[in-house]
Amino acid sequence: MNKAELINEIQKEVSKGGNEVSKACIERFLGATLNAIMKGTKKDGSVQLIGFGTFKTKQLKARNGVNPQTGKPLHIPARKSVGFSASSVFKDLCKK
Repeated sequence: MNKAELINEIQKEVSKGGNEVSKACIERFLGATLNAIMKGTKKDGSVQLIGFGTFKTKQLKARNGVNPQTGKPLHIPARKSVGFSASSVFKDLCKK
């Protein structure tokens, strides 16, 4: 599912309640939500959405690797990365 398809699905769900909301409004809302998640993850280190999952920053250590094209060893510096842990509710839904 891409962003446009997600916006269409959200519009269908919102319209079920008799509230007609434009795709532009939903796109702004979705953008604001994703930006808030990114800012919260950067600022606090994690964002937890009960029933969905947790976005969390993690520190990756420096390590040695190999360039796959040349086979030469190279140093990969330490860096931060973001991970996502699905909630048990989300995991159970995906099992069905």
